[in-house]
This record gives sequence, structure tokens and C-alpha cells, in this order.
Amino acid sequence: MPEPTKKADETEAETAPPSEQNKPEENGNQPNQEEKESEIMIVILPSDGNVSEMTSSSEDEDDTSTAGGTNRSGERKDSVWSMGDGPQEEGDKQDNSQKSLLFVEKPKGGTISVGQNITFIGKVEAQDLLRKPTVKWFKGKWMDLASKVGKHLQLKETFERHTKMYTFEMQIIKAKENYAGNYRCEVTYKDKVDSCSFDLEVHETSSAPSIDIRSAFKRSGEGQEDAGELDFSGLLKRREVKQQEPEEPDVDVWEILKAASPNDYEKIAFQYGITDLRGMLKRLKRTRREEKKSAAFAKILDPAYQVDKGGRVRFSVELADPTVELKWYRNGQEIRPSGKYIFEHKGNERILFVNNCMLTDDARYHVTAGDEKCSTELFVREPPVIVTKGLEDTNAYIGDKIELSVEVSEDDANVKWFKNGVELPLDSKSRYKVKVEGKKHTLIIEEGTKADNATYSVMTTGGQSSCKLKVDLRPLKILHPLEDQTVRLGKELSLKCEISENVEGKWYKNGQLLQPSDRIKIHHKGRIHRLIVDKSLIEDDGEYMFVPDAYNVNIPCKVHIIDPPKIHLDGLGDGNTVTVVAGTKLRLEIPVSGEPTPKIMWSRGDKWLMDPAARIRADNYPDSSCLVIDSAERDDSGVYRIMLKNEAGEDTAHINIKVVDIPDPPAAPIVVDVGEDWCIMNWEPPAYDGGSPILGYYIERKKKQSSRWMRLNFDLIKETTFEPKKMIEGVAYEVRVFAVNAIGTSKPSEPSKPFVPLAVTSPPTCLAVDSVTDTTVTMKWRPPDQIGAAGLDGYVIEYCFEGTEEWIVANPELTDKTKFTITGLPTGSKIFVRVKAVNAAGASEPRMHPQPILVKEVIEPPKIRLPRHLKQTYVRRVGEAVNLVIPFQGRPRPKVSWKKNGAHVDKNQINIRNSENDTIIFIRKAERIHSGKYDMKVKVDNLVDKATIEIQIVDRPGPPQVVKIADVWGENVALEWEPPKDDGNANITGYTIQKADKKSMEWFTVIEHYHRTSATITELIIGNEYFFRIFAENMCGLSEDATRTMESAVIAKDGKVYKNPVYEDFNFNEPPMFTQPLVNTYAVSGYNTTLNCSVRGNPKPKITWMKNKIVIMNDPRYRMFGNQGVCTLELRKPSHFDGGTYTCKAVNSLGEAEVECKLEVRVIYHGVITPGEPIFSAGQKQLHSKDF
Repeated sequence: MPEPTKKADETEAETAPPSEQNKPEENGNQPNQEEKESEIMIVILPSDGNVSEMTSSSEDEDDTSTAGGTNRSGERKDSVWSMGDGPQEEGDKQDNSQKSLLFVEKPKGGTISVGQNITFIGKVEAQDLLRKPTVKWFKGKWMDLASKVGKHLQLKETFERHTKMYTFEMQIIKAKENYAGNYRCEVTYKDKVDSCSFDLEVHETSSAPSIDIRSAFKRSGEGQEDAGELDFSGLLKRREVKQQEPEEPDVDVWEILKAASPNDYEKIAFQYGITDLRGMLKRLKRTRREEKKSAAFAKILDPAYQVDKGGRVRFSVELADPTVELKWYRNGQEIRPSGKYIFEHKGNERILFVNNCMLTDDARYHVTAGDEKCSTELFVREPPVIVTKGLEDTNAYIGDKIELSVEVSEDDANVKWFKNGVELPLDSKSRYKVKVEGKKHTLIIEEGTKADNATYSVMTTGGQSSCKLKVDLRPLKILHPLEDQTVRLGKELSLKCEISENVEGKWYKNGQLLQPSDRIKIHHKGRIHRLIVDKSLIEDDGEYMFVPDAYNVNIPCKVHIIDPPKIHLDGLGDGNTVTVVAGTKLRLEIPVSGEPTPKIMWSRGDKWLMDPAARIRADNYPDSSCLVIDSAERDDSGVYRIMLKNEAGEDTAHINIKVVDIPDPPAAPIVVDVGEDWCIMNWEPPAYDGGSPILGYYIERKKKQSSRWMRLNFDLIKETTFEPKKMIEGVAYEVRVFAVNAIGTSKPSEPSKPFVPLAVTSPPTCLAVDSVTDTTVTMKWRPPDQIGAAGLDGYVIEYCFEGTEEWIVANPELTDKTKFTITGLPTGSKIFVRVKAVNAAGASEPRMHPQPILVKEVIEPPKIRLPRHLKQTYVRRVGEAVNLVIPFQGRPRPKVSWKKNGAHVDKNQINIRNSENDTIIFIRKAERIHSGKYDMKVKVDNLVDKATIEIQIVDRPGPPQVVKIADVWGENVALEWEPPKDDGNANITGYTIQKADKKSMEWFTVIEHYHRTSATITELIIGNEYFFRIFAENMCGLSEDATRTMESAVIAKDGKVYKNPVYEDFNFNEPPMFTQPLVNTYAVSGYNTTLNCSVRGNPKPKITWMKNKIVIMNDPRYRMFGNQGVCTLELRKPSHFDGGTYTCKAVNSLGEAEVECKLEVRVIYHGVITPGEPIFSAGQKQLHSKDF
């Protein structure tokens, strides 16, 4: 989207003034109702296209805007529609769509002069279109003109129902020279696209460049051609205006303003008709001051912007340095991003959008970039009140209440009413009343008279509307007209009508006057007239009419004498049931009667059989109807309904069609039990028996790897269960079932799940008690010794109380774990527990615990499982979250308490949550005051376990305290400084030193990550003068501020002899010292693990590794290596034997040092790491107990 440098151009192109949208036609005639339903008119007031600083969003836009040629002076003219964002992908869409001719009549090019109107028309036939096609008008390649409609451009769409023709019009009003160029109309319907290009030539009449300051600074409604526009660029560019004779002497207002006192500006502006005093002052101020080139802005804001109330405005600047911080201000107050204010970055361009502009947004805006700023003015224009829904012509009768309604664009707007051009009095004594409901204004006339026949009009500040009111005498109303009647032969015929007046009248039949008789009765009571004919005959059929006296009105109706239809089903059996075999053709003929010949319709459920070419159809004849079903299917079964209907009535009958077929296949059989060479299988009967009872079933089986099925029975089985035998143990089988009825054998069912004939497993082993509480008992065991090929489905745990023989199942569903907790036990009771292994063959023999188990909790001492990373100092930055989870164990539930530096933790600053197994310490935003030593205590009765956690919250440090220039010699400067007072709660890791030449004061980094508090800056330029500043640095980064030298260092041109200082040799020898100790480690059996530590010393120390104080030498299970002081011991696939205490010892000529840690090797069983004695998975070799 291009920049809104001209506020009148952009805002009016984006937001259409309501007054133009609903402007009535010049002849004052309102369109009829049919045209209102088919027309869509959008009129938006565009701005003047002669704008000097207009920018385009792309090179394509420049090409399209100049397609019409150039003006006489050779200057390029931008198109008035060039500021919108066109659909740049329309060309791609067009190429991908299927080309198809849609136009019946294409728009044709034309030639006009400046100021004339022209209309382009395209027509599309809607004969084969299911919905309205989409039409788009373009200028050039891509510019969509839908958003540019307004005072100079109108788009119109109409639809003619009789010819089924869509008409699309584009009208250009008061054309300008830069409207010339190539245009394109594109019609899209689904995947069809038709496009037509045409040219417009605009010839220039006459032009004279002139600049009028008074017209440039006038606001809307002051006589300009483009009323409502505020265009400061008109002062900077020659504009094309019509040649006019000057009505007053040519006065240079700028010279008058420059020479006048500021106190006289308002008087001069009023004298020469300048209403925008603020814009004039800004322009005058810019002419007086000397333009200064901005170092921060490559492009600044325009002098002023204008937008309609409720519209959107766009401010844009371009930065020379995109890294400079930019801030926007409104009346001196900083603007923050919100739904109203939206910021956008595009390269070096910075954009501010202001949405839904109100009168309060009319203010001064400025933007700052570093130390520079630029400003502009925003003018918010309140649009005029327009008529959104005009008056409509109204007809009324004398004495009626008359209401004329109009809708305007604003609530409670000032609206004036006129009758034949004379304003209506609306005081309390007037018979005219006005009711206002928001935007709707209604003129009410209580009792209409002949004198109210007139033309009524309404006028607002931005539009008007009129209508005609016609008041006539009340006509005769037919309150209840005669109704057409259909009477059965021999029944009574009764006709009744009611009119608004109590007058006599006459009855006619087929144009002949009716006279009363014994069979014909005529009644009149008030406004009601009746005609009664007893025992209707065929001759009574015809047209009847009642004519009221003294009125040229007749009330007609038609009377039909009829006989009802009838269906004859004598040929069908009981229940009207017809049976047909699937695959055969059914032709069922049903005799019918009735006068006139009835209409015959067949239906099945809610669906009518209307298609004569369908498989199921009905062939109808005058005396019969035939239902035909080709190749009957099972789904054709059901109740079919035949219905006869004529004017005399209707008759309905239901016929049951039954299609018999082979049954559906049964559901997949289920194997419920297996043995060594047999199984028991069950299945469900088929969902559909084919319309015939099931006679029995056939069973087949096969091996899972085979594709050959073998039938197991040759006599039908009546039941839905079967026991196949003589199967091979350990081989997987599948079985399936066939259903049989009188029609035939069904398709086979889905095969059963594969099953293996096997025996049950051996009992589980090593059943033992894992833990006991007051209400639960946890048991653990090992898998059976012999599982077999069927595998193991799970375990069943049962228990019974001591002294009883009733075994209770503890787990309703099988568990595949070798550990289970029995819950809900009474405290103090004794129970026996047994476990069974279950597979496809059934449950094994139970494994029973030999002794009764007492249900009573055993006290477990508390123990804190402090995570490895919390055994060292826990470091976090200020503002980060601290979330520590420390697991522990103990029974019963331990009590947890926390202290910080010996005092209780303040729960308002630190959140602590305790559970049965862990405790969580949480700090949402860490501060430095949260640093310290946290003591955790876990207590069970008199047993206590403690742990300590050190938390360090760090931040960026402060700047160094004092920076001094210690010495200057040659091209060198010696600096000294003191460490910062605030180290950010972390060690200072270094300093960053920057220099700046006094002439430019641009800072450059010369040294980074410097650790000492004194430094020498070299290679300085002789003759320059320098300042220096230093940043402190810790683990969080550089300090926010830097400390600068108070005085500068001048690099003199005269040479100066520098004496090198004498330094003593530094002694680097030191005894061994471990900088990183060994850490207690948990290893997993079978997976490599490493022990790491770091040591320093000079001379280089000799490293020795020991296990349980025994030196490790020539053992292939261990690898020892070191690099840059980091010592590593690698254990290859450790077992539980490798657990123990490991020591690393470093020795040199100055001394020795050692560190040690504990290594615990855990064994994996079924994906669970068990810290105790090793338990082996299925398939692993079990060791003897002596190996543990």
C-alpha cells in the first residue's frame, strides 16, 4: 500500500462519503421496486489526481498511471486511482483458469474530451449460469477499480429477468486527461474466465498553471470542485484549472503574511478567505526557515494529512539508519501499539496506522529518531449527513394515518421537511408530527385529507429526497371473495362472499342471471351474500359470479362437480404381500378407477418414484398402474404406497414387497477356550437372514500361514457354537463360518483372531511381599518358568482373610506387571495371597504366599533424592522462573519444611507445594533477594533427613566506578579503573573498552572480555584527541551503562621516549588441584557410562584411577584418557558388580590431590529400572542367588 502523503487522496479513496453513495437521480424520479432489487450502486468521492508527491507501490503502477499519455508541459501525471493496492495476483489466477467465452457484448473503447462523461457496457447471458458471475474492472495490468469508485467513477450491475441478461456498466464522470489508458473488464464464473481490453482517449481542452493559496487552504464545502479535500501539495506543483476571469486584483498573500505581525495573521486569513489557519501557519513557517538536511530520516512526514471521521490514515517515514530507536507522539504524548494504533516495519520504512479516526484525533503528531524529529498535522473531517434511504411515493385514503419515513447517515441529525417546497411547521399545534428513532425520521399525518395531496421532500446537510403523496376516496373492498369449490356429486354447493359495504347484488352462472328456486337459495345479511344449491348435479359445474349494485366490480369463482378415485386390490393375497427372489424382475399391475382420470403416484417411504428410466419405476395407464422392479435386490424389500388423486379426492393403498436372498455372512467367530488340540468357538447369527429362516452353518479352518481352508462339518449345525478338534499344538489357526437358508449359502465370515492350541503355563515364581501399609499390601513376583508358545496374557491376584476360604479377585482386569497393590484392606487383618498366570489356554496353578500377611504399615525412614543438578549452586537470571522438584520417600507421609538462610521461607514471595513423593519450590519472577541457602527437612515421626540447596539469582553488573587515564606516550594510552560496586551477584568475567574521537564522538570497541583493571590502548592516531569508556561484564552480559573518562587523551605529535617497565618472571608452578570433582552417578546395566573430573597443576600431574581404593590397571572393561586437564574414566557395559567407590588421584612434585564418587548400577526389567537385586527379562539367563 503506498504512503498516505496526500491525506485527501488516500482517505477519500478508502472511505466513501455517504452523501455520494445515496445521491438521488437528477430528474428526481426514484427507481421502481424491480430495479431496486437488481441494482447495486456504489459511489465514492475520489480525490484530485494532480498530486506532485504521489508515490506508487510498484513499477507496474507507474506504467498503468501514465498509459494515457503526458500533459502539454511534458510533466508526468499520476492516475487518480493509483494510490490503491490492486490485486497483484489476478494475472496469475487468470492464466491458471480455464478460458471460456462468457461475454455476449464486450465493452468498446472510446474518445472524449476533458470534463465529459463516458459509459462502458458489458453483457453476460445467465441462461446456463446457476449464480451471478463475478466482474472486475481494471486499469492497466492490475489496478482494481472497485475501491476507486466515487464522484468520477461509478460501477453499476443490473439483471433483466425476462431476457436473463446481466449488464455491467462502468461510467467515468468529468474525465481528466490522466484517465486515458488501457482498461480491462474480467468476468469470472467458477473455473471460467473471460476478459476484454479496451482503450480510453481523453483530449485536453485548455489549461493554465496557477497557484492559489486561498483555495489551497480551504476546507470542504467552500466552493472548490473537489469539496472536502485538503491538498498542501497544490502549493508545490502546477495544477490544471479552468481558465477564469479574475474577479479581484492578483494579491500575493504570502508577501503580505511575511511582512505582517503574527497578531494580524488571523485577520489577514479571514480577509482573503483562508479557513485553515493552522495549515497556513505551518506553510509560512517552512518558507521562513532554512531547510536542514536530516541525518536520521531519509524521508520525513508530509506537512499535513486529512481523513474523514471513522476512516484510516497512514503516517510513513524512512530512516537512514534502521537500528535507530523510533517513537511516535500525539500532542507530545507517546503512542503505544493497540487496536487503534498499529506499527509496521518495511525495510527502512516505519509506518503508523491510525484506525477509526475520531474528531479527538485531530491533533499534531511527531516522530523521533534519536535526537531528531519530524512532525505533521492530522485534520479529521466530519462527513455531511446524507440520506441513506429516501422517501417513497405513497398512496392513501381519506381518514388513514399516513407515515413517510427516511433514513440518514447519523443519529439524531437535523432534518427539515417540506411540502411543495414550503417548510412544514412542526410545533405542538400543527397536524404534522415527526418521530425520530436513531437514524430513522418519520413524518406522521394522523387523518389524511384531499388537501394532503402534494410533493413532500426532506433535506439534510449532505443530501435530499422527495416523494409524492396521493389521497383518494376509499374504494370498495372485498373482505372475503368467492372461493373456487370442488363438490362431490349429490352434495350441497354453498358460495359465500363478504364486501366492505352493505349493498345488494346479483348472482350469475356462466353469464346468466340466477333466480331463486326450490333448489337454489339466495341470502343477503349485512355485508355477507350467500348462494346455496341443494343436491348438486353435473349441470351445476361452471363459472359463478356476484356483482354488487352501484359498483363496477364482480367477484368470480369456479365450481367443479367430481367423483373420487378408487384402487382395486382384489387380486392380491392376505396382507397385500408379494414375494420375489433377488435378481429376478417384478411387474405388478394394479387396476384403478375414478373420474376425472386420477393422477397415480408410487412412493417408498419418503421417496417418490418419479423417474421413468429408473430400475424401480411405475408405468401408469388410464385404468391401471404397473410397478416394475428390474433385477430385484434385498434393499428393495419394504412397503410401497400407491396413491390416486383427482379433484374429487384421493385413495391410498400399501403393498408389501418381500425380496428373498442368501443371508449375510455371520460375524467373525470368537474362540472362547483352547486346549492342547481343540478349541471352543462361538459366533453371532447374520444380521440379515435373506428374508428366509437360517437352516444351519458350515465351519472351516486353516493354518494361519496357509491359504487352504478345510471344511469341518458336512451336516448343518443348528447351534452357534462348535468345538474343532485334532489340531496341532503350538500351530496358529483361524476359523470361519457360512450361514445357509432356503435360497443358498452365504459368503464366509471374517476369519477369527489367530489362536494357538496350548496348555496353561506353570505357576509364577518368587512371590514375595514388597510393601505394606494400613490399608494396602503390595506383592511382587517373577514370571513362570515355563510359559510356552502361547505367551503370557497377564496375571490374576487373589486374596482371602485368615480363617476363611473365600478367595477375592483383587484385579478385575489382567495385569501384565509383576507387581500389584491390593487396596481397601482393613487395618490389622491377616490375609493369604496367591497369583495365577493367564494365557490363551487359561489360568495356571496358583502360586501362594506361604505365610499370612499382617495389614499394618511399616515405618520407612525419610530420604531425600536430591537431583544431581541441585547438588551444585543453582543459578538463574533476574526475571526468570525458578521451578525445582525434589523427590523424597518415607512412610507414613513425611512432613516437609523449608528455611532460607536459617529463617522460615516467606510464602508471599516463594510458592512451595508438597505432595506424598516430592516438594516443589516455585518463583515466578526471580529477584536477587531470592538468592541464598535453602534448607529442606523431611520428617517421619522422630526420623529426619535434610538437604541444602544454594540458589544464586544473577543480573547484569553496574559500570566500573572510576576510569582514569594513567599515562599517554607515543600512540599509546594507559587506562586504570576500579571494579563496579554492583557485580550483579556474579563474578565479573571481563571488561569491554571503547574509544571515541573527540571530533566525531563515534564509539568503537578496542578490547573485549578483558579481565584486568588496567589496560594499554595502542595504535592511536597521532594528533587526535580521544575519550574512553568501559563496560563491566559478567555471565549475564555487559552493564547497561559505561563509565567514561572525565578528561581526554591527546596523542601529541612530538615523540616521547618510553621506558619499558621491568617485570619479574611469574612462577606458574602449583600443586595438583581438582577444579571439578567427581559426582555420584547412577548407571544402567549394559550401557556405557563415564566418570569425569578436571584437574590443574604444574608440572603436569600423573593421574591414577582406583576402585574401592584398588588401582585399576590393564582391565579391558575400563578406558582412561585426559584432554586439557579433563580426566575421563569410561566403563564399558557395566554390570551390578561394577558398583562401588571410584577415586581419581593426581600427583606431581609439589603434592597430590584426589576426589571420589559413588557409582550405582541399576538393572532394567521390562522397561523399569530396579535399584535392588537384579531381575531378568524373559529370555535372559537367571543367575544363582550366590551371584547377587
